[in-house]
Amino acid sequence: MLAKKESPRKEIAATKTLKKIMANHFYDLDEAARTGSKKIAWCTSVGPAELLRGMGFLVYFPENHGAMLGATRMATELIPHANAIGYSPDICSYLTSDIGSYLAKKTPLTKAYNIKSVPRPDVLVFNTNQCRDVQDWFSWYGREFGVPVIGVHTHRDIGQIRDYQIKDIAKQIEDLVPPLEEVSGQKFDMDRFREAVELSRQCSVLWRTCLETAAAIPSPWTFFDHTIHMGPAVVARGTKEAVDYYELLLEELNQRIESGIAAVEGEKYRLYWEGMPIWGKLRPLSELFISLKTCIVASTYCNSWIFDQLDPEEPFESMARAYTELFIVRDEAYKEQYIKNCHEFFKFHGIIFHDAKTCPNNSNNRYGMPERLSKKMGIPTLTINGDLNDLRCYSEEQAKTNVEAFIEQLEEN
Repeated sequence: MLAKKESPRKEIAATKTLKKIMANHFYDLDEAARTGSKKIAWCTSVGPAELLRGMGFLVYFPENHGAMLGATRMATELIPHANAIGYSPDICSYLTSDIGSYLAKKTPLTKAYNIKSVPRPDVLVFNTNQCRDVQDWFSWYGREFGVPVIGVHTHRDIGQIRDYQIKDIAKQIEDLVPPLEEVSGQKFDMDRFREAVELSRQCSVLWRTCLETAAAIPSPWTFFDHTIHMGPAVVARGTKEAVDYYELLLEELNQRIESGIAAVEGEKYRLYWEGMPIWGKLRPLSELFISLKTCIVASTYCNSWIFDQLDPEEPFESMARAYTELFIVRDEAYKEQYIKNCHEFFKFHGIIFHDAKTCPNNSNNRYGMPERLSKKMGIPTLTINGDLNDLRCYSEEQAKTNVEAFIEQLEEN
């Protein structure tokens, strides 16, 4: 019998607590769906979760389920089910794999938690700050379940944020209250809402601080760790559990720095990851970079759940600002300056752009940004072609060859 190959990745001790938080999140939703004990709101990942929690809803995030479909490599076999009912293979593979999962009655929740299906929604709430796909995605389920679909329509391609934009989004969020009251059967409680906003703010501050520990040389953790440990910032923000978790994680990361523990032994090169993760290939990519003594220290993607602009004294306005200052809705000039600022802070040697076939909104390599940044910052860039979930769009051998050549380029420089 062959011995099991030991992974070079260093396990983070807090992962045990992380797994409990994620399991409890799904168990609570499953129980509520079966018993009707609480109302369930589906929410886009950068949607108004604080408002939903403040109004007593349990909150489910289909994009988190989409990432699970990608990470478990179930997505590729399920996407054709959505294609068969008219959804193009060129649109968001979170959307197509999730709808495909529903149609095929297969979910990674079954193997992970013995849960048969995702929870039935009482209401679906979106924010188009990510893309239009989320509205179409939720609208399909709204028709399927016969429940209300409501949401926020965010401005796009924003440079300097204007007061009228904040006022507009704040009013849209506030206008969600009456239909949510009708679904929940409860009156809106401002104090409860403020509490959720404050807990979300604390979660964001801690998550930012955790990510910033990667500025240490050597870094105590990598982008591939970030994609896993961002879980509570996505599904549990607005709760005390998320705050407690990031306090625990931050303590461990600081201890690693004090002890000189490197996520990548002999760290030689530091990179930035721009774009979506390739969920089904996180482990092999992580191990590839470790073998090249290269640490991906920062990313745009994992910073997407930092909302430290939140303020319980101005809950609607601060939510509007937090969700409008998001990287994905900004113009090219803002995005380039953002990455330049990250370069100064994290001291990385190069940038990897992931061109995700089905996610144009999170693929920033298509209009010359890599070339402009390379010229301005004096560092090389590499574009990897792939997708967040659809592995038919990704060539592992080609990516490996390109990454190895890129690291050779760094060595020559």
